[in-house]
Amino acid sequence: MCALPCFSYMVKYKEDFYRLYHIHYQQFPDDCMENIYWLEQAVRADFANPLYAAAKIESEEQWEKYRNLFQMHLNLKLIEQHQRLARVYDKRAIYFYDAPWRDEYLANLNKAKSCYEAGLYYWREARLWAEKANETKFRWLFLTDLQYWEDERERIASAELDYEKILLRDIKRVDAEIAKLKSMEKKY
Repeated sequence: MCALPCFSYMVKYKEDFYRLYHIHYQQFPDDCMENIYWLEQAVRADFANPLYAAAKIESEEQWEKYRNLFQMHLNLKLIEQHQRLARVYDKRAIYFYDAPWRDEYLANLNKAKSCYEAGLYYWREARLWAEKANETKFRWLFLTDLQYWEDERERIASAELDYEKILLRDIKRVDAEIAKLKSMEKKY
């Protein structure tokens, strides 16, 4: 029997779903899928009242920039989680002695490729939200409570952070590995 009362609350705002996102020291595919689920729920959810935002909000301009930065950050985290999930299925290098497991490797590489392609979608979304947060009216407005998000926005604006380049490189490499596997004969 519980001696203390337990209080529950409904998880329905972006900030609530984002709090459910977490990184394990050793991340398994189920952990990645769980995080992707919570982050996608956060993307779709409404924002909480500015009183309950993740940063101190004092004006409508700050509120607008906060919302843009939050959406950008969620999409960047979704890219990272899809990359982590793809890493589980990505073989990275195919050798001649992999022929007996060709079908299994093909299935895994196709899963990895679909994860990288999903990351491209989230990159386009993140860039869109970064552009909105980088408008001229926000040029000298900084949310110091969310400095990391501001840094991400600046890195996207300066093209220092370019997930498209990384993801396209991985897709190209996976396609080459798939072609190499398809050209092999099954040797049992």
